[in-house]
Amino acid sequence: MTESLDRDRLAAWRTYIEASQRLFTRLEDDLRTASDLSFADYHVLVLLSEVPGQRLRMGELADRLVFSPSRLTYQVSSMQRRGLVARQPCPQDGRGSEAVLTAAGLLALREAAPHHLHSVRTQLMDDLDDAEVAFLTRIFGRLGRRLRGAAGDATLVTAPGDN
Repeated sequence: MTESLDRDRLAAWRTYIEASQRLFTRLEDDLRTASDLSFADYHVLVLLSEVPGQRLRMGELADRLVFSPSRLTYQVSSMQRRGLVARQPCPQDGRGSEAVLTAAGLLALREAAPHHLHSVRTQLMDDLDDAEVAFLTRIFGRLGRRLRGAAGDATLVTAPGDN
């Protein structure tokens, strides 16, 4: 039983990774076609648009994007040349720099977002074939049964005075 579960887990991970890679490639292609933005461009713009003042220290931006500092410097420099972001010294202490969303960057994000959301919905619906859906349904069904069984075995913990 354990060997078959391990085989199923490995197959499920492979299915998930392969589907994710296909999906990412299609979404990247769709985003570039619709807006000439890469995924990295898009995510930088989204993050900057969501923070007060539409500016973030480079280190914080790198952490949120899980980019290395050198990768982020390259990304922001590329976007800066295209006018999507600006780089300015941090106003609080003058040390380090911040990425700042420009009007052109905000416009590019507003134009790209509807196309990207439509692409995500379309690709998620179309990406998995019937065999992958059946396989993942079986694996997640088995996982659901195991979790429900574990939840049924758990004892209810109550706070003092709830009795």
